[in-house]
Amino acid sequence: MRTVEEIRDLRMHEPERIAQALAERPRGRPPKAGARLIVIAADHPARGSLAAGRDPMAMGDRHELLRRCVAALARPGVHGFLGTPDLVEDLTLLGALDGKLVYGSMNRGGLRGAGFEMDDRFTGYTVRSIVASGLDGGKALLRIDPEDPGSLRTLEATARAVDALAAAERVAMVEPFLSRRVEGRSTNVLTTEAVVTAVAIAAGLGGTSAYTWLKVPLVPDMEAVAAASTLPTLVLGGEVGDDVAAVEEGWARALRLPGVRGLVVGRTLLYPPDDDVEGAVDRAVALL
Repeated sequence: MRTVEEIRDLRMHEPERIAQALAERPRGRPPKAGARLIVIAADHPARGSLAAGRDPMAMGDRHELLRRCVAALARPGVHGFLGTPDLVEDLTLLGALDGKLVYGSMNRGGLRGAGFEMDDRFTGYTVRSIVASGLDGGKALLRIDPEDPGSLRTLEATARAVDALAAAERVAMVEPFLSRRVEGRSTNVLTTEAVVTAVAIAAGLGGTSAYTWLKVPLVPDMEAVAAASTLPTLVLGGEVGDDVAAVEEGWARALRLPGVRGLVVGRTLLYPPDDDVEGAVDRAVALL
């Protein structure tokens, strides 16, 4: 396995070897019928969102973030990774993505706290680069603020991404929220009604939903969320909190629902309150 310093040297002097490593990476197997997945997510930094728990810059140390991702991906029962090209490439060079499903994060232009946050441009992976890199799909964040015209542009761009991913027979993982500005800051509305509405909107995007999966937040009435669509649904981890047991119990309840196919979790597993990444991942895997 390469070290981080070796990756830096390779990026400087032999960048062509990144594409070679991606092409040679052993790919993960598609999920079997009835399977439940756990996917580690780490696409937050590219949107300028570096906080985890009480540390506003937790994800700012790339060496430490990579260490935590490698530790999480090495645990038995972890199926895949979701991230931006820089992290996918680093982890591929480290050998951490061998045999894993990998999903590329596509729109990171709606920077955290920016006035244009709802105009979430597709500044990360394209469908072409997802296919060229041998990835299994792409993820789009879709925040819908009825008072912000940027949401309409993001809706349209997401619909076109759904079409293009389906044409390439790749998963389109859409993460929908209804959002609003509170004291100038964009905030996701996490009521059951808001999440069900967001799911209904996301499920109808594009000319086909054959390859669309949904990535949804954990809310009290997950039965209503699961009943809102026939699309495969994955539950996201959300913010890092102190009450880990309550979050894990919420995941367990959601995973019992027929439409919920797994978890896509980032900071909650990578930066747990006790800093035990392996233990946090093992507990999540046990819920499956």
